[in-house]
Amino acid sequence: MTAWKYTAIAAALAATFPLSAAAQSSAELLNELRALRDKVNQLEKRLQDTEAKAAAAPAPGMTPDQQQEFNRIALKTEALEDTRDALGLKGLQIKGYMDPTYIYNRRQDTSTFQFLNRVDDDGYNYDNSYFGAAVIDFTKETDSGTRWRLTLAPNRGVGSTFDGTSIIHEASVSIPLGSPTTRFIAGQVPDWSGYEYLPAPQNKLITHNLLFDFTLPTAYTGAGMEITDGKWIYKAMLANMNATRRGSGNKAPVLAYRVDYAKGEYAGFGFAGVHGKAPNLSENLVDADGNPIVQRDSALHLFEFDAYFIRGDWTLQGQASVGMQRKAAITPDPDTGALRDAKWWGLSGLAAYKFTPRLEGTVRADYINNKKNGGGLLGYTAFDDRNGIGPDPMGGDPNKGANRYALTMGMSYLLNPNTTLKAEYRLDRASLPVFLDVRSGDYKKSNHLLATSVVVSF
Repeated sequence: MTAWKYTAIAAALAATFPLSAAAQSSAELLNELRALRDKVNQLEKRLQDTEAKAAAAPAPGMTPDQQQEFNRIALKTEALEDTRDALGLKGLQIKGYMDPTYIYNRRQDTSTFQFLNRVDDDGYNYDNSYFGAAVIDFTKETDSGTRWRLTLAPNRGVGSTFDGTSIIHEASVSIPLGSPTTRFIAGQVPDWSGYEYLPAPQNKLITHNLLFDFTLPTAYTGAGMEITDGKWIYKAMLANMNATRRGSGNKAPVLAYRVDYAKGEYAGFGFAGVHGKAPNLSENLVDADGNPIVQRDSALHLFEFDAYFIRGDWTLQGQASVGMQRKAAITPDPDTGALRDAKWWGLSGLAAYKFTPRLEGTVRADYINNKKNGGGLLGYTAFDDRNGIGPDPMGGDPNKGANRYALTMGMSYLLNPNTTLKAEYRLDRASLPVFLDVRSGDYKKSNHLLATSVVVSF
């Protein structure tokens, strides 16, 4: 029992046994002190017994065995928490997915499973995009609110698209600056443009839309800010676009930004843009001696607007994009040989309906107007007979590029909370015969693709 308890007891008893030295004899005073001592001892024992009973008694509604088990669990929980904190696992989240895919491409005469194949072996194409991946994602948030993220995607992430040996899809940090809603961001961040997500668990179909594949950046490496203000989210970075490091002479980064607004529970919109200088992959870039110049910067301007409406069984999404890059058109000026600008605009829309809680059907339609100066899209600055980009190669007008269309229909079935089965049919068309039929050697205006995949995530 603590000292203050003794003091309080003694004071209370002293008040009940008033002593007067003048009126009492020594014997009487001694008897009263003995009685006071006995009273204190009795009260002390009573309090000790009460505390012991309280400690031994189970919580209300528990038997003694239940209380013992509860105490054991509480002790074990505290030990686990101490171990977690000591190992640095507090605030750590691990996610991942795989999506083995099967692709049939009529014009390419291919029928193959696709899983973890290298992008640089075959190039980035609409039938060889980010599907067929195995991805693991680590996210750590510290007590200070700093977020650390590392996403690994061997051969199928954004890193492998512009650096064929990188397994890094995302490596980023997000640091609060005085408030959780104002954050400094830095690192390698996948592009945030458009309504369609890159990861297979978030993409309703297997392939991606034409705007996603041919008009949007891959990733940004740099630093910037992210601000959340009610229903608005603002993000911006000064960064290298599609490069972890720029070469000699390429010194200007791009400004990349995105703004999102959640109108309510079911609808919202966003827009994104990129302005600055980016690698120009045109094969027509040559030096004074006629030798090709690669990886030179040229001015780039991209802007897109997207919106969504999701309610009940319905999902509606749409996107409009416009872009240009200086001196990146496929066809030089026929009179002077001067390089010309690549210019394009496009539309994409998606509608999905859940026939049952597990079965969903999706339709997507895409269009890109790309006829200016023989065509030319972001990163596609030469005639491409697989993706259907460029002028008619069989004696057509070299100054007129093909406009591209795509209609995609798919079904997905949620086998269990972690597994989704997908199937897709896709029709690609162009305004000119720009799809090479590898069996006959002829060029066609259309192509057909079938795809299936199984997406398993955790």
